[in-house]
Amino acid sequence: MTACGESRAQDAAKAELRRSLVAARRAVSPQRRAERDRRLAAGAVAAAAGRAMVCAYLPVGSEPGSASMLDALRDAGHVVLLPVVPPEPGSLDWARYEGRCSVADGPLGLQEPTGPRLGVSGITRAAVIFVPALAVDRRGHRLGRGGGYYDRTLPLAAPDALVTAVVDDHELLDVVPAEPHDVRVGAVLRPATGVTLLPA
Repeated sequence: MTACGESRAQDAAKAELRRSLVAARRAVSPQRRAERDRRLAAGAVAAAAGRAMVCAYLPVGSEPGSASMLDALRDAGHVVLLPVVPPEPGSLDWARYEGRCSVADGPLGLQEPTGPRLGVSGITRAAVIFVPALAVDRRGHRLGRGGGYYDRTLPLAAPDALVTAVVDDHELLDVVPAEPHDVRVGAVLRPATGVTLLPA
């Protein structure tokens, strides 16, 4: 198969996997989702213990995670930075999360902080970086929503930062389709098991 053919096959495999994972997430009951997010908030606080600054995100739709997770991190004494989508595709900007009244609707269905922008280098300050994912495999390959923003942003993180994908329990897979530009994560945070470190 040619390089172009391999790329098209990877794109098709990713698209199909995304469809099935999104459908499964939408089927999760509100009660199960609330319990999942409560456990994830506790797991995030445990993972960030002893680290002053973290990057995180506000979930879109049925993504695991919640504003409660961000509030729990702040209540535990952490500075929490959230991503800001740039006007043109590129690395994410960052701004501080100061509570639920400090965010407003942004592009791509996201809610973004309204405070001063820290620039793309904001991520360099974080010791733990929680990122959204549809799935992660045991080699650390992350399947995102396809926009490429995190693949352009994560290379800017500090070398010793713990990049952690937040997923549901069944979304740590043996293999997800990956390409050379896909940035691997170092850990996953799941409701039932907390943080699982992945091979470097």
